[in-house]
Amino acid sequence: MGERSEQNRVSRRKALALFGYAAAFGVVTSTTPATPSTEGPKSGTERRQERRTGRAERRQERRTGRAERREERRTGREERRNARSGTTEQKK
Repeated sequence: MGERSEQNRVSRRKALALFGYAAAFGVVTSTTPATPSTEGPKSGTERRQERRTGRAERRQERRTGRAERREERRTGREERRNARSGTTEQKK
């Protein structure tokens, strides 16, 4: 039984080699990006500007949507008024 346990032991040299291989493999896989980036790293100012631009675009979309809904309500009201009064003209 003593002979088997000595045969299964790993020497320090083999253990260090194994750790070296693992470290090399880890470095190689960590430097390879999973999804290649088309742009380089961005500074904080660039990221902030992108966020601000995105917020401004979303805000403008909301404003445009509200203006369109408002206009639809107004034209709908005028059409209903005209239908009640029997005229087909729209006020300008």
